[in-house]
Amino acid sequence: MVASALFAGLGQSPALAQNTNTPTIDRAQQAISARIQQGMASGHITPSEARDLMRRDRDIEQRESRFKANGNITAQERQQLRTELDTLAAEVERKMNNSEFNARPGTTTGIDNRQANLSQRIDEGIRSGRINQREANRLQRRERDIARHEVSYKSDGVVTQQERRRLRNEINQLSNQLSNDLDRMLLTDRYERRG
Repeated sequence: MVASALFAGLGQSPALAQNTNTPTIDRAQQAISARIQQGMASGHITPSEARDLMRRDRDIEQRESRFKANGNITAQERQQLRTELDTLAAEVERKMNNSEFNARPGTTTGIDNRQANLSQRIDEGIRSGRINQREANRLQRRERDIARHEVSYKSDGVVTQQERRRLRNEINQLSNQLSNDLDRMLLTDRYERRG
């Protein structure tokens, strides 16, 4: 009797596991994650864009975990996850097929670090509301221009002092523009509070 109860219990485990098994969704998430990594490696996706895409991917993954928490994921919940993943995958592909692309990190470590710092400042400006989406897009286009120049300079395997100087100047100009945008929004906020 104990043995048959044990076998009955074992027989139920796969059935319960099957109700939360989402192999198609899991494969789609893995493909999206891999594609984001490819985009960063190829320079088609900026670090700030990658952070946003990965955050959205994590949000979907957390929603999936909540759906599975009761031991059963419904057809409607599966469809919601598939729709969200399709939307995210389409966004990743749109960025991958963008004719403007970024530099792959290489021998310009100091410049790459400054580019990463600028990306973080842009992200922080967006999150804090001090930069609107239009301004962010303009700044990210300039970020891509700098990265494209970096790719061009690295194409022969050597980045000359003159090329480094040009990259530093472009980064300085972008940094100044970003600071001006952030300061302008801060002043606007202060003025609106007084008025």
